[in-house]
Amino acid sequence: MEAQNQEVAALVEKIAGLHAAISKLPSLSPSAEVDALFTDLVTACVPASPVDVAKLGPEAQAMREELIRLCSAAEGHLEAHYADMLAAFDNPLDHLARFPYYGNYVNLSKLEYDLLVRYVPGIAPTRVAFVGSGPLPFSSLVLAAHHLPDAVFDNYDRCGAANERARRLFRGADEGLGARMAFHTADVATLTGELGAYDVVFLAALVGMAAEEKAGDVRRGGFDVLAVCHPEDEVINSVIVARKVGAAAAAAAARRDELADSRGVVLPVVGPPSTCCKVEASAVEKAEEFAANKELSV
Repeated sequence: MEAQNQEVAALVEKIAGLHAAISKLPSLSPSAEVDALFTDLVTACVPASPVDVAKLGPEAQAMREELIRLCSAAEGHLEAHYADMLAAFDNPLDHLARFPYYGNYVNLSKLEYDLLVRYVPGIAPTRVAFVGSGPLPFSSLVLAAHHLPDAVFDNYDRCGAANERARRLFRGADEGLGARMAFHTADVATLTGELGAYDVVFLAALVGMAAEEKAGDVRRGGFDVLAVCHPEDEVINSVIVARKVGAAAAAAAARRDELADSRGVVLPVVGPPSTCCKVEASAVEKAEEFAANKELSV
């Protein structure tokens, strides 16, 4: 126990030092210093850790929340930088591998697709929404190109500039793929009615948030969590798979969640069918013949 306590203290001290250094950066735009610090942060967070986030003190919790915000902001700067770089080519989609983490998106999209077909066998969606697509919509691009070739993708982001950057990437794209990718500026909070019309919905989520926390929110939102997937490599992703349920079933799921919390029970965790990277939680919603029983993976 003493050794474990020392390990926890050392990790918290390491991350606290990185937080202090990142907080002092004059800019989060890509640079050698920014890249090195965030690489160190990811490296520190990758190994399995005995840290129980829920038991951290208020100062550590505040630091964690600030790091989530900083990581999200830095990711936005990084994606905008590379979106502009790629847009300078005649055929931007031919140069996606220039983005240093493109391969991670490929693996993440495969993970999301594998989990989708595992929990919704036989699904063949024709309309897919991706919420929070950003200036580099790699996840929806890879899913559209390699896993869901018959689906039309509507990409939603609340930032108009991000959508404009994303559109420029499809200049000169294959007509079939380009025609299946649309971009809309909207906040997810305003999309309640629209999302119900899709066969599948993928929701991008903030970096670093605990999957169990997200799962609790999902269950309280009327979805029954089927599984939580934590990749077991250098990846810091989690994927939650959930199904939309009726009011009575949602209430029962919420009661189960409360009981699980009171007993210290963890949501069902599944092993990943593949590796992945970049922090994203995917949400999958199946409509088809079950209008009242839509499937969602978040």
